[in-house]
Amino acid sequence: MLTGVLVFLLVLIALLAIPFTLTFKVTWQQGFENDIRVHWLFGLVRVRIRPPKHKTQSPQAEQPEKKTKRDKAKSRKKSNVLAAIRQKRFRQRIIRFISDIWHAIYKQDLNLRMRVGLGDPADTGRLWALVGPVTGMLANVKAASITIEPEFMDATFELDGSGAIRIIPLQLIYLTVALLLSPPVWQGIRKMRPAMY
Repeated sequence: MLTGVLVFLLVLIALLAIPFTLTFKVTWQQGFENDIRVHWLFGLVRVRIRPPKHKTQSPQAEQPEKKTKRDKAKSRKKSNVLAAIRQKRFRQRIIRFISDIWHAIYKQDLNLRMRVGLGDPADTGRLWALVGPVTGMLANVKAASITIEPEFMDATFELDGSGAIRIIPLQLIYLTVALLLSPPVWQGIRKMRPAMY
């Protein structure tokens, strides 16, 4: 029994140590469009990730009420995230995680342009306190062309990207578990909880 468990774990670790390649072309302006393909096990496994289907619109009579609830949910979610972003140690840990992930990824012909705004200049400024250092780090990458710009006046999210990246799943799992076990992350989560009610 124990031998079987050990063999299973060794096989699982060996499979997770095999890198997978992700080629993508994504656009998000009026709607989300993508062409994402995953190649794994040295090309033996190939998967195409299709964009989600658009849901049918609800009757017009229900739209104002649902829009109000959606706006409230977005506002509450934004406040929750900003409560964590205000914590310096939380920001530093997230930036370090992004840096570790970035260095763990092999990049090829990577092009990315992003424009982000929360609709409130103050909230966008707080978000930029987290995104700004990451943007500076990405600007120096030789194998990629990456631009992230803030939009202080309007609520905006625009994305246009393409390229190919290679990732080792085992390394990604290790970095994610280290992030989830980090005390600054849990402190940030605790700061978000009061804003949920």
